[in-house]
Amino acid sequence: MPQLSAHVRSVDPNQIREITQAAWATPNAVVLSIGEPGFPTPVHVLQAAQETLARDETGYTPNAGIAPLRTAFAERVSAQTGREIDPSRVFVTSGAQQGLHLAMSMLLDAGDEILIPNPGYPTFAMTARLLHAVPVEYPLHPANGFQPRIEDIEARITPRTRVLLLNSPSNPLGAVFSPELTRELVELARRRGLWILSDECYEAFTYDVPHVSPLAFDGGEDLVIASYTLSKTYGLTGLRVGALVTPAGLETQLSTVMESIVSCVASPSQYAALAALTGPQDYVQAAAAHYRGNRDAASAVLDAKGIPYLAAQGAFYLWADLSHVSGGDIRAWTRQFLAEDGVAVAPGTAFGSIGEGWVRIALCGGRDELVTGVSRLPGVS
Repeated sequence: MPQLSAHVRSVDPNQIREITQAAWATPNAVVLSIGEPGFPTPVHVLQAAQETLARDETGYTPNAGIAPLRTAFAERVSAQTGREIDPSRVFVTSGAQQGLHLAMSMLLDAGDEILIPNPGYPTFAMTARLLHAVPVEYPLHPANGFQPRIEDIEARITPRTRVLLLNSPSNPLGAVFSPELTRELVELARRRGLWILSDECYEAFTYDVPHVSPLAFDGGEDLVIASYTLSKTYGLTGLRVGALVTPAGLETQLSTVMESIVSCVASPSQYAALAALTGPQDYVQAAAAHYRGNRDAASAVLDAKGIPYLAAQGAFYLWADLSHVSGGDIRAWTRQFLAEDGVAVAPGTAFGSIGEGWVRIALCGGRDELVTGVSRLPGVS
């Protein structure tokens, strides 16, 4: 067999999938390793998809998506940011991950550098490498509450740096940027001539703090591209609908690149997404309350066991320190923990070297199962 390309061979396996697939093959395992919302899809969303099929509206849509859905996304982001987002700036994507790939395709040439968080979601680096770009990690240290520091980012900017990737609320950390920090990060990008690619998958879920998008501070410089998804907000992980909010004037280039990647998002998914955005918001409110309750219940168990963790302000994860038992190899320890105790948690090294000794606990399932799983974690003696 001829050899695969070097940039494909350089992509590391996803450790989240590794432990989760092992858990799915383990009878009666408690799976806390993957962020899969567990609520039934709202009936009006299912009906919208079914009605699209019933009227046989199954042909191509515009590359950028159906006009009503682009408008609905624009209205949501406008309300969040306090800035008027024209629907022409919205590009419907096949989930946030395809949106990130599309954005990086637009912004990065071979050999260009993109600054990504460590710890951060693993596909940030994977996607950059598949585009022949170079991911450069900026550290999120425990001593700073896993928040980025301007000086750490600035020290890693080189003449090849093109993009600063931000993620708030954070997967895996549950950390949320303050408005002040968000403004400083936008000012840094403006000063150093960088694009900002803002992953805002968890924008609907923050606890006692606001979600603030970098778009709120763009100020007309057109340096921010923000990525959204309905996978987390409405639990539509399998329908694969997200959106990029882009600077004005990129429609032709984005359409061309979209055509070469996936052409357009499936029309039943788009109409389901439209129903989710414009219909009753009970799902989002109930999900947010459930995640908050799960966070509090799991935190109480960790407190009782003396296990350190980052108090989650957003998303639906807890970031917990198991270095007292992991022996410097958290990836191996999570496999052992699954085999011996029947619980799957994501190893922190799935998200970068600073994650060594830490695990990510997903808070999106049932509370009883969550408490059962967290209760099996070994406490600090």
